[in-house]
Amino acid sequence: MALAGGVGAGKFLRGLVRVVPPEALTVIVNTGDDIVLHGLHVSPDLDSVTYWLGGVGGRARETFRATDELRAFGAEGSWFGLGDMDLATHLFRTRLLAEGRTLSGATSTLAARFGVTAHLLPMSDDPVATHVEVSDDAGAAFDLHFQEYWVRRGGRDEVKAVRFDGIELARPAPGVVEAIEGADAVLLCPSNPIVSIDPILAVPRIGEAVAARRGRAAGVSPIVGGSPLRGMADKLLPVAGVEVSAAGVASYYAGRGLIGGWVIDGVDQGQAGRVRAMGIRVTVTDTIMVDDDAAERLARTALDTALGDQP
Repeated sequence: MALAGGVGAGKFLRGLVRVVPPEALTVIVNTGDDIVLHGLHVSPDLDSVTYWLGGVGGRARETFRATDELRAFGAEGSWFGLGDMDLATHLFRTRLLAEGRTLSGATSTLAARFGVTAHLLPMSDDPVATHVEVSDDAGAAFDLHFQEYWVRRGGRDEVKAVRFDGIELARPAPGVVEAIEGADAVLLCPSNPIVSIDPILAVPRIGEAVAARRGRAAGVSPIVGGSPLRGMADKLLPVAGVEVSAAGVASYYAGRGLIGGWVIDGVDQGQAGRVRAMGIRVTVTDTIMVDDDAAERLARTALDTALGDQP
């Protein structure tokens, strides 16, 4: 099973389902990024994982005519670029939720629509929202939903703190804890540790369940050569006191007893000794997923590392 969020996770999972039967894979997906726009429930990470596993990652023929029209109207929320095909996903999900379906149930229905046979589970059916406390260039402090910080404002504000609103009352979605407890291996995808993986781990019982499987848990570093391949992890890791490096993220997870193995890119080979000194198995390989074949090789390596079968 895997913990996932974002494009990096989607690419990695496309490789993983070529290593293990997809119907044997459970993916627990971050929902802290979820937001309501134009009255629609938008689940960016659930959609990203679904689209990549469904073979439509990137939605190559996507258009944005509806969003352009909403902007012309001056509609609140039109700063978030909802593609026309993507809009259909949100309309359909919102209708299912209005009819009384849980987010888990809606996710299952949407996954089936895209031919995804892996089991996709939101971290929780309860609402959780990632917020950041920031200050602008003038020093004024204010609070933003993560999507406003990253999409609307382009991540330009200095982040002072990150929090997950509603996390104390959230319960793991049905099947989440059981999937972790029964997994042959637990993989942390190369996702942003602070806003993609941490919200999952913060849901009561989930972090404890992962820690209990530490010996069969491994992660792939989202930091290569001192920078994230995508996203803003370099802006958010320092907020948690984490060094922006492959070894720094390994220490962040290992310090909470979450992983027994770690996969880093060849450019970071010099950090392998630091990781081993944490008592963690480390594998050095090419972690750049230029295509599905590369993603498959990386997924196989991560799985072997989790199981202790590193080369």
